[in-house]
Amino acid sequence: MEKSFEKGIVLDLKSLIDYSEGGVISRQLIKSAAGNITLFSFDKGEGLSEHTAPFDALVQILEGTAEVTVNGTKFTVGKGESIVFPVNAPHAVFAVERFKMLLTMIKG
Repeated sequence: MEKSFEKGIVLDLKSLIDYSEGGVISRQLIKSAAGNITLFSFDKGEGLSEHTAPFDALVQILEGTAEVTVNGTKFTVGKGESIVFPVNAPHAVFAVERFKMLLTMIKG
């Protein structure tokens, strides 16, 4: 199990995860009964296929650009932008270019 991050300090989130050529990396920052906060990095052309989650999820793009599909609608989301996946909504992400994101999932 991966060591959790130190609390009570300033973090540069995008520097806490690297890229993997041809891959996707995830690194959990916080896990609790209330939900999870996870960092992801995607190499260009990589993604997560359409799926659903039983809770709301907030995606914040930290670096790069992603194509995000929510309920069949495609969005281009770039650095500094965010999108919310509603509970049980089909969603997917695709790396238009390398990108890093922070995923916050809140359990209801």
